[in-house]
Amino acid sequence: MARSKSSARWLDEHFRDPFVRRAHVEGKRSRAAYKLEELLERDLLLKPGMSIVDLGAAPGGWSQVAADRLKGRGRVIGLDILPMAELPGVEFLQGDFTTEESLNSLEAALGGEKVDLVMSDMAPNMSGVGVVDQDRSMVLVELALDFARQALKYQGGFLVKVFQGEGFDALLKQLRAQFNRVLVRKPKASRSRSREVYILATGYKARP
Repeated sequence: MARSKSSARWLDEHFRDPFVRRAHVEGKRSRAAYKLEELLERDLLLKPGMSIVDLGAAPGGWSQVAADRLKGRGRVIGLDILPMAELPGVEFLQGDFTTEESLNSLEAALGGEKVDLVMSDMAPNMSGVGVVDQDRSMVLVELALDFARQALKYQGGFLVKVFQGEGFDALLKQLRAQFNRVLVRKPKASRSRSREVYILATGYKARP
């Protein structure tokens, strides 16, 4: 089956991407690993002993970086609708985060324990219709934030991928009311033409 011109262009860009090549050479699960590494270096000290939930974890780029930083002390739980090959130091649950069944499985895995950081690199399957895609993306962001509100320890952190557009400013307002510090970052490994940015919110205000 012949590929469309847009598909061929995407594949060409993907395989020429220096971060894709670097990930292959360095044994990273995906180029997304370098986005997280840059964010951690600039804004967030990930220390051994922390507990982390990684939403939208497959193929494992973020979970791999987090587990490496924890050095065997702490906990990383990943969740994704897609399968993910086993990673040392990572507990993986396969399921659709938008369903109650998967959320219950994640809560059961946590066993009532609060976490230090909720990360979400989730994105919807893109339709190419901007308004539809933005709405689907913001639904995932809101679901991740709802989970974080329940799961985070006092002073915990929330890191989430967001596409700039409708709902972005309202989200920032929400986060600034609930966290002490809210930063918007565009890592170098994020393609310049993409509207994706990452919001890092730290210092969760809710007390036990």
